Amino acid sequence: MPRRGLVLVAQWGAEGESAVTTVRVKACCIASLAEAWAAIEEGVAAVGLVSEMPSGPGVISEETIAEIAAGLPPAVGSFLLTSKQDARAIVAQQRRCRVNTVQLCDSVRSEGYRELREAMAGIALVQVVHVRDEGALEEAARVASDVDAVLLDSGDPSAPIKELGGTGRTHDWEISRRIRDRVGVPVFLAGGLDAVNVTDAIRVVRPFAVDVCSGIRTGGKLDRAKLRAFVDAVRAAGA
Repeated sequence: MPRRGLVLVAQWGAEGESAVTTVRVKACCIASLAEAWAAIEEGVAAVGLVSEMPSGPGVISEETIAEIAAGLPPAVGSFLLTSKQDARAIVAQQRRCRVNTVQLCDSVRSEGYRELREAMAGIALVQVVHVRDEGALEEAARVASDVDAVLLDSGDPSAPIKELGGTGRTHDWEISRRIRDRVGVPVFLAGGLDAVNVTDAIRVVRPFAVDVCSGIRTGGKLDRAKLRAFVDAVRAAGA
């Protein structure tokens, strides 16, 4: 299936990991246009906008997501984090929010990817894989051909109340490295990252991008000093 993810391929300047020279930063749990612009000024390439979730931080209304997405520069990734699993519901949500990337935080039936592609031409699809054990290897390999990227996180969709992200926990980066080596699409690394551990995480996994939420916040609000330190650590790892 041809890659149609405009942000991941054209605007971010990479046709897969072989072309990556710098690890990108995605700042998640963005709550306002002001936060988004503050993150952009500190050097992030994409922002994560969290819609309704069964648990976790950063949820904002679809109206706010649409407002933020409309106010971003074209080259910045606007990621809608969705917990929906039905393709038609996901398409309807993207059309309301007008983002350029949809991050699928829960599983989608295999035929659903084709429906999403047909209905959302030009919109990048990123599938979250929660790395709990080595079963994540097979899951990532199974979905990689249907999406533009996979995002490795530390949630637990099988928990009594689903955890689909924002846990603040790290996972086994060695498994994530094996996933990166196996799949043929860009890999985002998430889960408990901060300015202290992100350099080691990058050196182990060598991801296309890193994704951070709690590690750049103080009292629930974006902390520019923490974000600046995080971006500096990412650049140091690349150097």
